[in-house]
Amino acid sequence: MTQRIDKRGQKPGTRTPVPGGGTDTAREKALGTFTAFGLAAEAEPLPAGLYIVATPIGNLRDVTFRALATLAAADAVLAEDTRVTRTLMMHYGITTPLVAYHEHSNEAVRERMILRMQGGETLALVSDAGTPLVSDPGYKLVGAAIAAGIAVTPIPGPSAVMTAIVAAGLPTDRFFFEGFLPQKSGARRNRLEALGAIPGTLVLFESPHRLPEMLVDAAAILGGSRPAAVARELTKFYETIRRGSLEFLAETFAEEGAPKGEVVVVIGTAVEKIAEDADADLDARIEAALARHSIKDAAALVADETGQKRRVVYARALVLARRDDDGA
Repeated sequence: MTQRIDKRGQKPGTRTPVPGGGTDTAREKALGTFTAFGLAAEAEPLPAGLYIVATPIGNLRDVTFRALATLAAADAVLAEDTRVTRTLMMHYGITTPLVAYHEHSNEAVRERMILRMQGGETLALVSDAGTPLVSDPGYKLVGAAIAAGIAVTPIPGPSAVMTAIVAAGLPTDRFFFEGFLPQKSGARRNRLEALGAIPGTLVLFESPHRLPEMLVDAAAILGGSRPAAVARELTKFYETIRRGSLEFLAETFAEEGAPKGEVVVVIGTAVEKIAEDADADLDARIEAALARHSIKDAAALVADETGQKRRVVYARALVLARRDDDGA
């Protein structure tokens, strides 16, 4: 049984609008196909443009049907490493031509891709794994396409960043993705100093052989008690997630040695330290105001300066004023 998959729900043979006006009659191209669950499916042609396609970070079954249909319908797939992407495409019976596009691809390569899309072709961009543009050079091509007025369509799916953060057991309401830290310890510690002030969970990529020393630096700079998780080989057979304080994880990997496979490190916020610093700052402001004003006026002044609720500041001002009186 062969099923046709059409992004727009159109019947096969209908004329498709293309960016810039006019229509596209499939460019006389045979319909692309893919195979899933033992069934062959035909992917209807897509409008010309650039499609940013997320691919599995490990487990090939994590790919979406829309991603498969897009890869099958494209005139070419731009891949960071064609050998890696070919494994995915062979698994699903996709025969779309592969073109290398990586960090060493220059402006001339991008210009050729732009000309192909301006000529009515559909190009799909993938990374080795996960969502393109995250720690890979795809953003340069996306920027060039946008500047040229070419439609850019995201095809969402797997992401190592999101997979790690939801499994880490740390706050997810606010997080900062750093990518790879500097390779040398001095520069890495300087960067960690800057990251330490961010009031949210940190997500880092790290090479396995540098992980032990990076955790030592993180514990020294961010604090050994800070909660963290090391996620290795996510979605793969040997998936492992180690959770604990930075100090514990640093000691663990110093003893065990560098792990194998892809690694994502998630570091939680030093909540207690931030709260203590905030309380100390508030007390300092209130005491300075009490030296010149009444409790009521001091509380009103500090509340306006900090944005804190007046009743909260007033209650703290009462405590500090009473403490000062008792001390006197």
